[in-house]
Amino acid sequence: MNYLAHLLLAQPTPHSRIGNLLGDFFHGTRLELLSPAMAAALYNHRAVDWFTDHHPEVRAARLLFSPQMRRFAPIALDMLFDFCLIKHWTRFYDSDFTDYKHQLYFNLQHDLPQMPEAMARTFKAVTEQDWFGNYARLEGIQQALRRMASGGRFTARYAAIADELPQLQTSTEQVFLSFFPQLQQFIQQAAIEQHPLLALERYNKATGRDQSNTA
Repeated sequence: MNYLAHLLLAQPTPHSRIGNLLGDFFHGTRLELLSPAMAAALYNHRAVDWFTDHHPEVRAARLLFSPQMRRFAPIALDMLFDFCLIKHWTRFYDSDFTDYKHQLYFNLQHDLPQMPEAMARTFKAVTEQDWFGNYARLEGIQQALRRMASGGRFTARYAAIADELPQLQTSTEQVFLSFFPQLQQFIQQAAIEQHPLLALERYNKATGRDQSNTA
């Protein structure tokens, strides 16, 4: 899942917000450097991604992209799911999206000093350039993909996959509306952040890794 969904599935605390976003920036194994609460949030992030990657409807949705684009389909689909989440916000949350977004930006601005440098740069841009507001429009998702393409190895591919999004919008929304409530339930039942010192144990149980002691 992309940034907005990870934040929504986090707890309303700085450690949880940062930990649930850290999964996209933290690729080492030295979890002992994190506080228990932040490590638990990182495991929550990984559980969200595990459930998403293993869900049959999500896997099927990735195959809707053209064969030459499927390598990049997981990234594009995660971003498209943020668009679907905002479009169907009132199905899942009672709060107004704009109000939620402004409060979230305020909180993230205060969290920046606790973030690693690369992560802080990203979320400074998120808040100052209103990325989540842009994600409310399909064109905003396309622009975000093209922005990713502007400085990477796969410029043409990211630009091309952005062009496929309009024709996939309806089918993707149907997948999202079926999948997302299941993800919410999975995370609620896993309760990984409820007791930080038990986070690894609960993560392993939720993802079927009961016999594993590795992160």
